[in-house]
Amino acid sequence: MPSTVIALGPKHEPVLVDAIERGNATVGDLDKARGLVWAAGPADFPQLPESIEWVQLSSAGIEEFFAAGVIDQHPDVQFTSAAAIFAPTVAEHALALLLAGVRYLPEQILADSWRQQEFLPHIGTLRGSTVTIIGAGGIGRALIPMLAALGAHVIAVSRSGRPVPGAVETLPVNRLGEIWSRTDHVVVAAPATPATKHLIGAEELAALRSTSWVINIARGSLIDTDALVDALASNSIGGAGLDVTDPEPLPDGHPLWALPNAIVTPHDSNPPQRRVAAFADHVAANVARFSSGQDLIAKVDRNSGY
Repeated sequence: MPSTVIALGPKHEPVLVDAIERGNATVGDLDKARGLVWAAGPADFPQLPESIEWVQLSSAGIEEFFAAGVIDQHPDVQFTSAAAIFAPTVAEHALALLLAGVRYLPEQILADSWRQQEFLPHIGTLRGSTVTIIGAGGIGRALIPMLAALGAHVIAVSRSGRPVPGAVETLPVNRLGEIWSRTDHVVVAAPATPATKHLIGAEELAALRSTSWVINIARGSLIDTDALVDALASNSIGGAGLDVTDPEPLPDGHPLWALPNAIVTPHDSNPPQRRVAAFADHVAANVARFSSGQDLIAKVDRNSGY
């Protein structure tokens, strides 16, 4: 019989009960549990009893839990995130945004007349281009083979700079300044931490090419929005594909909505019909590991902030 008791937060899908049982554990009350699966935000996070050793969070980006003090308040508890479990679908969305921009699709989709001679000078290709991915975690690693299949060369930027499979070059983040004049396009896939706030600002955007597209499927805070608006309005870069913005939600009337070289999607790169099933599989795997004393997947690093 399963001996490990795992509690569930107040907001959860029935499929998570099945996931816990698939992990060879049983669902029980918080005060009797060794672990907690929390599929909600930080606002209602409970005070944990001493019996809790592990908490599974349902989001890949957990900066809100750090900001609310949830993780620091429980220094003896191991937290895990949902990092990488949504990577394939988010990477697919990043590729779609990049392709749409490079192929000049937004203008063509809105056209109501045959304007071939006007459009042709703006249409590019990823074949033979260099795409820099800032953040070589699950999303970045899922995106690399997609880009390679289209003939693009990838520079990966990671915290450590250790070689990333499929990338023609991997640089540590302290050498990020080297890439701006060398790359055709940039995909932002790094976590949001105090160290990554406004990682891309006016100086970085000015160093890019007039045909460069900047894609952000990470968090809006990584790009200085005012600087981005200026770069787009002046056509100093080709465009931006944004699934995340700062502020978010992006308010009606914001300049980004009116710029023809900005593609904004409402933080929907991870389709809702895929989220619960993917998270449930992640929960089942981590519960099984926790129950048998194995190392957990996507452990939160308190020092790094993700």
